[in-house]
Amino acid sequence: MPNRTNGSNRPVTTNRNTGISNRNTGMGRTANTATSGRAIGGTGTRPSAGGHANIPRRAPAGKTVALRTGGSASIRPNGKLRSIDRGGTHIQYNARGGRTVSTVHNGAHVVTTGSHRGYVQRPYVVRNGRTYVQRTYVVNHVTYSAAYRSYYYRGGYYYAYAPAYYYHPVFYGWAYNPWPAPVYWSWGWTPVAYPWYGYYGYYFAPYPAYPSAAYWLTDYLIAANLQAAYAAHSDEGPADDNTAANDQPSQPNDSQASGNQQTVALSPEVKEAIAQEVKAQLSAEQAATGNSNNGAQAAGVGNDTPPALDPALRTFVVSSALEVSGTDQDCTLTPGDVVTRITDVPDEDQKVTVAVTSSKKADCAAGQQVLVAVQDLQEMHNHFREQLDAGLKELAAKQGKDGLPPAPDVTTIAGEIPPPAVDATAAKSLQDQESAADQTEKDVSRETSGS
Repeated sequence: MPNRTNGSNRPVTTNRNTGISNRNTGMGRTANTATSGRAIGGTGTRPSAGGHANIPRRAPAGKTVALRTGGSASIRPNGKLRSIDRGGTHIQYNARGGRTVSTVHNGAHVVTTGSHRGYVQRPYVVRNGRTYVQRTYVVNHVTYSAAYRSYYYRGGYYYAYAPAYYYHPVFYGWAYNPWPAPVYWSWGWTPVAYPWYGYYGYYFAPYPAYPSAAYWLTDYLIAANLQAAYAAHSDEGPADDNTAANDQPSQPNDSQASGNQQTVALSPEVKEAIAQEVKAQLSAEQAATGNSNNGAQAAGVGNDTPPALDPALRTFVVSSALEVSGTDQDCTLTPGDVVTRITDVPDEDQKVTVAVTSSKKADCAAGQQVLVAVQDLQEMHNHFREQLDAGLKELAAKQGKDGLPPAPDVTTIAGEIPPPAVDATAAKSLQDQESAADQTEKDVSRETSGS
């Protein structure tokens, strides 16, 4: 799992995009366990993989203009900026008003996704013929590091998360297999204490009971992504169209108070599909322990293929805002939406077709097919694995307490490479990049205001 520090070198359980911690997750005590309970989830189904779906490639609506100071800007039909490329900096805007800024300088790749959010990526080590990079993330002033294995595929580099350590096989078996009795767990989420929970009450409700850790982990990672979506929504301005009016806070989520799972947009069938992906990753990591090729085995693919294209991996939880192309128009996916990959081979733009299986208000409609870059799917999978590790760490700390069954062994095994140290300059690099992007945005806006 990533090394995380809060300025005092004391580890904290913090999610990359959401800032989940023991304090923020609100994990409470379980009321009790029972020998019987309602079956959790439905029957998840996967579409068969095949060739490319018939999604026409369209030129983005609007126009691209050359800048007097060099570079170019893409402008939406309503006059808002879609992207800027100038002086080695790429700024991408989504329809909600958020932006991602990316630069490469002196071998460092700097990416910012908002105020006090982003990462700095640098070369790390070469081990057993494999090249690794390190990333130092800064999320709401919390800094942590993680390592990634590099993949060169079809003319581009991809990066797959490399855990700092694994657990022993028996712990993964404890997390994968059914517990002796369903666990009734209180997360402690309330709309007042956790505004994201009330805001997305129409979309998500936790399971009333957990027959195994896989379902507990499913709710853990969905909640983490929804917290990220809520934080990003708070940072962004109104959307460029009228969809923002439909993205309003729902009535408070009272599913826990009633003890029954209410009807929500994130259906039991979709949650079951996520739970099956959790189980598959637990199984892969169990098999990887003690194996010298553990990184590739846990990823489930060969050395030259991004794990996101593993034929066995279909369901992805969106981890950051993405503007994607559909059959009729572009639309936005935000953290907590769920997509299912349909095609296995990328097109010439390194994109694959996915079906939107669950989405929030104003996002891409459920059932719609869109094109998503393989790079973005890989980042979703990386984030999924990091969240899974964070959840496993919480379970290892809480096993045998508050109604959770005891685990047989929570000691760890070293991963394929040592964890990287935190880059002490990362926070300043991100801050400097955001300031430079602000100035670039002002300059370009003035220059293109008459377009």
